[in-house]
Amino acid sequence: MRRTARGIVVLACTTLALTLAACGGEDDPSGESGQKTDPAALKAELTWWDTSDPKNEGPAFQELVAKFNQTYPNVTINYQSVPFGEAQNKFKTAAQAKTGAPDILRAEVAWVPEFASLGYLYALDGSELTSDESDFLATPLSADKYDGKTYGVPQVTDSLALLYNKELLTKAGIATAPATWADLKAAALAVKQKTGVDGVYVNPAGYFMLPFMYGEGGDLVDAQAKKIVVNSAQNVAGLNVAKDLIASGAAPKPAANDAYGTMMTLFKEKKVAMIVNGPWEVNNIKNAPTFGGLENLGIAPVPAGSARAGAPVGGHNYVVWSGMPQEKVEAAIAFVKFMSSAESQGFLADRLGLLPTRKSAYELDTVKNNPVISAFRPVVESAVPRPWIPEGGQFFGPLDQLATQVLVQNKDPKAALDEVAGKYKSEVVPSYGM
Repeated sequence: MRRTARGIVVLACTTLALTLAACGGEDDPSGESGQKTDPAALKAELTWWDTSDPKNEGPAFQELVAKFNQTYPNVTINYQSVPFGEAQNKFKTAAQAKTGAPDILRAEVAWVPEFASLGYLYALDGSELTSDESDFLATPLSADKYDGKTYGVPQVTDSLALLYNKELLTKAGIATAPATWADLKAAALAVKQKTGVDGVYVNPAGYFMLPFMYGEGGDLVDAQAKKIVVNSAQNVAGLNVAKDLIASGAAPKPAANDAYGTMMTLFKEKKVAMIVNGPWEVNNIKNAPTFGGLENLGIAPVPAGSARAGAPVGGHNYVVWSGMPQEKVEAAIAFVKFMSSAESQGFLADRLGLLPTRKSAYELDTVKNNPVISAFRPVVESAVPRPWIPEGGQFFGPLDQLATQVLVQNKDPKAALDEVAGKYKSEVVPSYGM
């Protein structure tokens, strides 16, 4: 049976005067009329799996943990950095075995409905974590809903944008960021001709193929109609746009191994003028010794295809493992509440350029005056929503293979997409039609 934070809180209220969770009756779900516990008296040990980049983002999150401990000195946070690419399966394996899973996880948005459907997460309804949902942006919050209940708290939201080196584009005589993929191809070829460096790098990964597919009006599945549409003519056209950037010389052939790392190294070293990436890399670019700082970083919406400009919605949420002992509930709620507060989100926005999920965080001076946040906010607001279904997190394994096949191995896009559709049907959403 799936457990809820509300149910645990009710049980715990017989022995604990809870600080942040609801201890009142059904008419007082916020618990604001209940007695508050001295934060210094709260004692617990929590394990948190942080799936952010350990070098670029991890130190800032550890600073927030230290700030949390200034108020809650006796709540020990066992901070563990877990590689993002391993965390999804690692958490599922531990949760299924009912041992070794973290009390709190930084989960990618698509993981939440999947984990909730498996019974691996606490529903947070009735706790103080859901008492101010109106302060969260609608799209990030929607990723935490499953079967009518709330299973996570939005941490950051993001999308993909066109990041470009202002100096290189200026040298190539390009005054404005490319607005279409055709514009980008022309700009990239001009950069290569006039500066000698590559114009754009295309990362061969599934998530990074979505702007090309969305740009032609494509999608992966039609969740409402329960139909697989990944091998549509629109998606074939989108992949051909990406493939043509390489064939034309506008982009170099991507690396077969660690293409993402190669892309970031080349961009930071000013050996490629344009990339498509998200706000999580801003701090990394800012600290690159030869790039030229944020003053040299341009940020624009991803270029449009024939149908639209479309970037995917991304982000991460805080979730709580359903196997966490009841005696840790109060501390877990206090920790997630602190980490997801407007002040904490403002800190991360200022330090890392990460986009807040709270409306009130955008009213903070450090956020309002941040040029990176200002540039990315319209990108996120116009991003294409992903289907928040339990299988959503499983779409990208086959897409990653497709991206490598098409962009590195030169496979026909239609054949590759047909293989993905077959895998979706046999392994991911077998109840969907084709």
